[in-house]
Amino acid sequence: MNAVDMRSVSRATEPEALATERPRGRTPAWWGMVLLITTEVVLFAVLLASYFFVQFTTEGPWPPGGIRTPELRLPLIMTVLLLSSSAPMAWADRAIRRGYQGQLAAGLALALLLGAAFLTLQGIEYDTKLAEFTWTSYAYGSLFYAITGFHGFHVAAGLFMIGFTLVGTLRGRYTYERHERVRQVAFYWHAIDGLWILILSSLYLSPHV
Repeated sequence: MNAVDMRSVSRATEPEALATERPRGRTPAWWGMVLLITTEVVLFAVLLASYFFVQFTTEGPWPPGGIRTPELRLPLIMTVLLLSSSAPMAWADRAIRRGYQGQLAAGLALALLLGAAFLTLQGIEYDTKLAEFTWTSYAYGSLFYAITGFHGFHVAAGLFMIGFTLVGTLRGRYTYERHERVRQVAFYWHAIDGLWILILSSLYLSPHV
């Protein structure tokens, strides 16, 4: 390698040059989030397939054992809250891409509030249903609590991620050029909201058909 080439390599590897380089394409963190969401979708698909398998192979009414058909009022309110939280999350993601940190904080805070309200109502629903049946009440009880509880856990994890991102926002951590974490959290949150639609349709609406 001649002297000219050595100088070129030296300039390209200086801290200032490396700081200005931006990777092209998707980041490893983005692909990691895609893999995580894909795994979760597969797990929920297996759980819901098991639910329908048990339902179609069980003789008699469904739910079995005198368990009442799920009421829809509270789950529908929960659905409105959770799906509504996707709007401020998308707003926050779009805002930071334009450099609006105030709108980012407001969107994250609103999504956090709506998601927390969803979990609160789920706790109220559990309090009512546990008086009627538990996770040991037939395969139905086991699957109902496993599916809804597993989803509730993911909502709680998403709220933790949103809260952590909100704290970083208040500290000025995210900017127009540096907002990859916000994008990933929004991606995860929208996926969790979409999974709830499948759960609502399978566990709450289908028994009424």
